[in-house]
Amino acid sequence: MPFYLFQGRYTSDAIKAMITKPQDREVAARSMIEAMGGKLHHMFFCFGHDDVVALIEAPDDETAAGCTMIVGASGAMSGGATTKLLTSAQAQAAMKKAGAGVAKYTPATG
Repeated sequence: MPFYLFQGRYTSDAIKAMITKPQDREVAARSMIEAMGGKLHHMFFCFGHDDVVALIEAPDDETAAGCTMIVGASGAMSGGATTKLLTSAQAQAAMKKAGAGVAKYTPATG
């Protein structure tokens, strides 16, 4: 199954709710992802631009997008992004394909 990196920012209301009533958001995320046929490998709260990052495995892009839509529709996030990840083997296969097609590409010139 493909891997995806989710990065998200909670709304101020969601952060206030977690301060008022501390809760394990990983349990909620895992339940939803598993119900959609995926697997939550890791979820971390973090400093910086994002509040949370998660490594997710899903059967396909549509499932990953559906998970993202559920989280987005909840109103708990003020923004985020989902990035499809490639294994090293997949990246090497892409490199081989690029090597086979590179001779057919003409870069833009000024």
